[in-house]
Amino acid sequence: MEKYHSAWLEEMRSACIYRQMSVQEPVEAHRELFKQLAAEAESQAGIWHKQGIAKGVAMPQSYQPELRTRVVLLLLRSLGGRRLKPLLAAIKIRGLSVYRQPRQQNEHPTPLSINDVELGHRNAGTSGGLRAAVFGVNDGLVSIACLVMGVAGAAANVSTILMTGVAGLLAGAFSMAAGEYISMRSQREMFEYQIGLERDELAQYPEQEARELQLIYQARGLNETEARALAERMVADPEKGLDALAREELGLNPDELGSPWTAALSSFLAFTFGGVVPLLPYLLGGGAHALMGAIALTALALFGIGAALSLFTGRNAWQGGLRMLLIGSAAGAMTYWIGSLLGTSVV
Repeated sequence: MEKYHSAWLEEMRSACIYRQMSVQEPVEAHRELFKQLAAEAESQAGIWHKQGIAKGVAMPQSYQPELRTRVVLLLLRSLGGRRLKPLLAAIKIRGLSVYRQPRQQNEHPTPLSINDVELGHRNAGTSGGLRAAVFGVNDGLVSIACLVMGVAGAAANVSTILMTGVAGLLAGAFSMAAGEYISMRSQREMFEYQIGLERDELAQYPEQEARELQLIYQARGLNETEARALAERMVADPEKGLDALAREELGLNPDELGSPWTAALSSFLAFTFGGVVPLLPYLLGGGAHALMGAIALTALALFGIGAALSLFTGRNAWQGGLRMLLIGSAAGAMTYWIGSLLGTSVV
C-alpha cells in the first residue's frame, strides 16, 4: 500500500521541480517542455492518488515540498538547471538532454532515426575517456615534480629524494585509483537504479513514456509529427526504447556506466605514467645532475600535455603548451622555495 503514497509523492515532487525549471529556463522551447512535463507528472500523480484511495490508502489532499525539494528549488533559483544536471538526474528529473548543445550550428539537435541513435552510441565516451587519461597523467606529473622540487629545495641527498618521490608516486597512484573506484561505483549504482526505474515505467506505461519522449524531441527541434513518429518507433523496441529514454529523459548514457575496476586501473596507470617522468633521472643514476634532468623532462612533458589539452579546448597548441609550462613551473618553483626555507631533509 505504501507504493501508492510514494509514487504520488515522487510525481508531485517532480512536477514542483519542473515548474521551477520552466521559470528559470531562458529558451522558450525548453520552458514549454518543462511545463508539459510538469502537467504530465501531475496527471500521473492523480492516477496514483485515485488508485490509492480505491485501495483504502489515506492519501494526502495536497503536496507540501519537503526539505530536500526546497533545497533543490533554492539551488535552481541560484544556479539554474544546466549546472544542476547531475543532481537532477539523481532525483529522476526528465528532459535533461535538452541541455546538450549541437556541436555545430547546422547540426541537427536530435537524432532523426534509430540508426542515428546507434551511431551516437558507438561514438559516445571516446573523447571523455581520452581527456580523463590526459588529466590523470598531468596530475601525476605535477604532483611528483613538485614533491621532488620541494625535497630537493630542502637540500636532501639524491637517495632521499628518490625514496620520497617513489613513496609519493605510489601513495598518489593508489589514492587516485581508490577515489576513481568509489566514484565510478557510486555513479554506476545510481545509473543502474535510474535505468531500472525507467525500465519498469516503460513496461507499465509505454504510451506515457512515448508521449514524454515526444515532448523532448519537439523541444530539441522536431515538429510534432516527426517527434511522435520517432518516439513511437523508439518505444516499440523495448531495448532501444529504454536506451532512448535513459538518454533523452534522464540525460544518462548507458554506454558510460563503465567498470569501476577498469577505471581504477586506468587512473593508477595514468598517474604513475606522469609521476615517473620527474623520477627518471634519479632512477637512472643521474647523481648531482639528476635535479636538472628532472626539471628538463618535466618541462617537456608539461608543454606536451598542455598542447594535447588544446585538442579538447580548441585553443592554439603552442599557447596551451606554454600556459601549462608556466603554471607547472610556478608550482615547482614555489615548492622548491618552501623546501629551501624549511632547510630540513625528509627521512
